[in-house]
Order: sequence, then structure tokens, then C-alpha cells
Amino acid sequence: MADTTHDVTLIRGDGTGPELAEVTRRVLEATGVSFNWDVVEAGVDIMETAGTPLPDNVLESLRRNKVGIKAPITTPVGKGFRSVNVALRKTLDLYACVRPCKTYPGVKAMHDHIDVVIVRENTEDLYAGIEFAKDTPENERLTKLIKEMQPDAKIRDHAGISIKPISVEGSRRIVQFAFDYARNNGRKHVTAVHKANIMKHTDGLFLDVAREVAAQNPDIGFDDRIVDNMCMQIVQKPEDYDVLVLPNLYGDIMSDLCAALVGGLGVAPGANIGELGALFEATHGSAPKYAGKNCVNPTAMILSGMLMLRHLGELEAADRLESALASVIAEGKHVTYDLRPGRSHDGATGTQEMGDAIIAAMETVGAGS
Repeated sequence: MADTTHDVTLIRGDGTGPELAEVTRRVLEATGVSFNWDVVEAGVDIMETAGTPLPDNVLESLRRNKVGIKAPITTPVGKGFRSVNVALRKTLDLYACVRPCKTYPGVKAMHDHIDVVIVRENTEDLYAGIEFAKDTPENERLTKLIKEMQPDAKIRDHAGISIKPISVEGSRRIVQFAFDYARNNGRKHVTAVHKANIMKHTDGLFLDVAREVAAQNPDIGFDDRIVDNMCMQIVQKPEDYDVLVLPNLYGDIMSDLCAALVGGLGVAPGANIGELGALFEATHGSAPKYAGKNCVNPTAMILSGMLMLRHLGELEAADRLESALASVIAEGKHVTYDLRPGRSHDGATGTQEMGDAIIAAMETVGAGS
């Protein structure tokens, strides 16, 4: 696909986002793949002038281009606007969150040779945003209705309430996505993760649908695990697992757990994919205290760019980029401080300079192929 120019939305983000966006753009262009970038702004920095952290032009660009890559964006904890990340996924129906967790030599990890992919449902579950604040008339009405329908239900006074919707349709498409992903990427096994032993009408529905979908995809192995047991299993024996498919909340938790096993969020890429588009992003935050210091690790966003290349069908470029990045990390000479022994700043490379090293390594990889 060397003669193809790809129209891609580049969301610069805030905090350290703009510098990560810049280094990732340079590395992606150095693969030789042609891009027509539509650079847009989202986050706290643009909120002051636009009145919103998610201006309409961002959504318009993503709808038009169908593919985007996003630098980190700040999400306030417990106050302010809701997550821009969640809003993008819900508005564009990017229902499948894909988070590969893979060990690279040179990164301090809890196990060697981990290669697990988390497939997380993005639109339902407790993240649907159906909540009722304590001590409100709406909460009182809902509590009364619940007790009428289930007299044994015990809801304390002054309780906030969240609703957990999990549908047949939502479950079916995410599980089928996991099987398709496994098939298309040389994976052999899918594990559905749930709490169906307790939440029989939500997680139980998810598990029933997963088993139905598995029966329709007999070429890929299948089993299931209760989520708490899965957390223990993935820490003790990560080599036993291949592709995990989970409802929204468990997927969020498990993806961070798996990232910790391979060295942290700094090396964890992500993708959010739907029927009409895809958005690629690092899974870590915007780290505003490091903004402008040229010291943050660009690995996660660059690897997200690698996932984007695969999505675009640029497989050779994706392989070359991943190999070059892996070689830079393994050598350890041109990496950011968090990839240095003891996380030492002495001798550490800056964000942009690590990108330069990856670009140089790609030339070596290309020459040797």
C-alpha cells in the first residue's frame, strides 16, 4: 500500500500530549507511509477558548477520516467535565477497546514472554453513565420502584446508585470481535471474563452469549474465567492466556493489571474500534507536571501508531516500526529515564531524541530486510 495516502485525524491532547503527538507523527512518517494529517485540539488547553474540551470539529474530523490517533488528555477526578476519552468512544460507537500487553527485552517486567491482548467492551456496563446521586428525588423514586419489584432488595439511605446494562447485542458484537481479532492476528484462544456466579442477569447474559458465539467459531479455542480468579491467574501464569474478552469495567481494570505485568502504562498501546472508524491512543494519562520537559516515554503512543499502521493494512511498516522500537529499548542507550536502570535521569534520553533513535533504527532494519 506504499502509494496510498491515508487521511488521519491527529488529536494533540494536553499536558505532555502535544510533544508525544509530535514525536509519534515523525516516527510514523519515517516508516515511508504517506499521511494527510488533520491536526485538531481537545482537552483542558482548548477548553478555555472553545468552551468545551471536545469541540465539534474533532468529532467531524474523525467521522470524515474514519481513523485517528490521540495523545493523552487530562480527565479531572471527581469534578469538572466527564472524560473526553469516554465521550469519544460513546459518541462514535467505538465499541471495542483493544489493548495488547507484550514484554520487550530491556523493559523491567514481572514475567518474560508475555503476549496477551485485552478486548474490552466500551459502551455498556457501569461506564454507561446511568447514575443517580444520593438524596435526590430521582434516586428516591428509583429506590422505591426497586423495592416494589424486589422486596428483599436492601438499599441503604443516602446511597448513590449506578445502573449496569449489558445487552445481548453489545455482548455478541464484542465477543465476535475478539474471535475475529484472534483469527486475523494468528491467535489461537479466547477467554471470556465475567462474574456470572454473582450477577446472573448481566454477567450471566454476557457469558451465555460468549458461549453461543464460541460455538459459531470452532476454529478458535474458548474458555471462561471468573474475574477475581482471572486476576490471580494472569499474575501467576500469563503465558496460559492469549485473547481476553471482558465487559467494560473488568476490561479497564484487567488492562491496567496486564500493563503492570509488562512494565507499566508507558509501554501499553491501545485502540478503540467500531463499525465506522478507529481511534488509537496510549493508555496512560497526560502527566501535566512533565509538560514541556521533553522527558516522557513515547513508547505507548508510538506503539499505538504501530497498531494504526496494522489497521490501515501497512503491515510491513508496522513490523519495521515495532522491530526498531524493540531494538532501541533492548540496547538501552537512547531511552527515557523510566526505561533506565533505577529510573535514573543520568544519561537518559529525551522524548524527541528517543524518537530520533527509533527512526535511525528503522533505517537499519529496512537495510537489513
